[in-house]
Amino acid sequence: MITVSDVSLHFSDRKLFDDVNIKFTPGNCYGLIGANGAGKSTFLKVLSGEIQPSTGSITLGPDERMATLKQNHFDYEDYPVIETVIMGHKRLYDVMKEKDAIYMKEDFSDEDGIKAAELEGEFAELNGWEAEPEAAVLLQGLNITEDLHYLPMKELTAGQKVKVLLAQALFGKPDVLLLDEPTNGLDIQSINWLEEFLITFENTVIVVSHDRHFLNKVCTHMADLDFGKIKLYVGNYDFWLESSQLAQKLQSQQNAKKEEQIKELQDFIARFSANASKSKQATSRKKMLDKITLDDIQPSSRRYPFVGFKPEREIGNDLLQVDDVTVTIDGKKILDKISFTLNKDDKVAFIANNDIVTTTLFKVIMGEITPDSGSIRWGVTTSQAYMPKDTTKDFASDLTILDWLRQFASKEEDDNTFLRSFLGRMLFSGDEVLKPVSVLSGGEKVRCMLSKMMLSKANVLVLDDPTNHLDLESITALNDGLMAFTGSMLFASHDHQFIQTLANRIIAVSDKGVVDRAETTYDEFLENQDVQKRVNEIFA
Repeated sequence: MITVSDVSLHFSDRKLFDDVNIKFTPGNCYGLIGANGAGKSTFLKVLSGEIQPSTGSITLGPDERMATLKQNHFDYEDYPVIETVIMGHKRLYDVMKEKDAIYMKEDFSDEDGIKAAELEGEFAELNGWEAEPEAAVLLQGLNITEDLHYLPMKELTAGQKVKVLLAQALFGKPDVLLLDEPTNGLDIQSINWLEEFLITFENTVIVVSHDRHFLNKVCTHMADLDFGKIKLYVGNYDFWLESSQLAQKLQSQQNAKKEEQIKELQDFIARFSANASKSKQATSRKKMLDKITLDDIQPSSRRYPFVGFKPEREIGNDLLQVDDVTVTIDGKKILDKISFTLNKDDKVAFIANNDIVTTTLFKVIMGEITPDSGSIRWGVTTSQAYMPKDTTKDFASDLTILDWLRQFASKEEDDNTFLRSFLGRMLFSGDEVLKPVSVLSGGEKVRCMLSKMMLSKANVLVLDDPTNHLDLESITALNDGLMAFTGSMLFASHDHQFIQTLANRIIAVSDKGVVDRAETTYDEFLENQDVQKRVNEIFA
């Protein structure tokens, strides 16, 4: 358990949170949510002791251990992978190294023998003899194969290092586990494994994530950082989101009969309670949901951008033909004789075991890369709008946001009032529109690119990991906007809910071929064992 007492954090120009009092208890997983800039990651650093609060205190239970997900992937370059994982339990690692150093002494004394015996006792109490097998199980669950376990960290890829540091945080069953964006850089299989690990984890977990499916799957509570306070809500992210929206509605209908409001609340809670009862974490959550009253549900201060795509014309019968496309980059074959035909109304999610594959495919499709061989043919009635993963070159200028967007406006739209209003709906208000695009944050750049795409009125959208850099509110708005889009889509994403709610066709791509499943949802694709066997073959 971790107890937060009267904690405040003030900077010279702002107050992040004030007089926070909260207890995070064992057996629960808390999703820490809040708008971008609200201080979620900062609050985790306060909990871990990395940042000292302006007032108040953080206390753990007696003899309890806290573990955090490290972000610097280069801190352990010369250490073996398995040893890096065991470092997650500092005391166990220190004991292990100290006793090993004693045994290495050439002039081993009686005092050394006594000290070694004491260390052996503590090592056993800390379950040290199971340390390497436990570390190996964690690594294998995250698809770090056994042949990598004793290599130095510097020989791993960046993605593999991310997984090792996650295993380090999970190692040794910490009493309190703090995870900041743990699914970043993970493949689908590793995310699924992590979800199951956290669902059965018996201690306290506090997690920050922009992955709505992940929050819904693992969280028993949401800790909402809003108005400078943190309020706990029982249930997962969807429950918090819908309850917040319901609160907004009830607040705007203050003259409605109290009985009608209460009935609506009861129906809402009953629906979520029924869903909760199907979860592995359900029992305590359902009991607490049943106790919620009207006063427990509060509106949020969140602001959601408006995302809406309206194609100028319909697509004819032909959408896209890709024939035998092969691409080699720096001597390595990325795509090899890739072929598929897309049809009108297709909304296709492309998945791969490496983002380079999908990014390369999209660049070929959009004419940014010429393939070694093969051809791309768009239907004559199609018009495309593209959001690349790397937008650096799109913002390499000193133009203001207003003038940057003006480049993509029609003559009718080239008006300051129209453009300011348009940007206002994308949460760029007042003088913000005069900010140079070269200094924008990742999320701001994505909102600018979405604005550009909306103005294009294209009937085909090509999106390479569009939720990257976005906060939960912007992800939700984008998801809703794309669900309403009447054209066709080609996209890559790591967001499970995004893929599940948008795609009607899934294509897995590698240098060994494609697995193409039309008229299927993402969940159906993942649950089909024959399909997954074929996917594993091309991803191997």
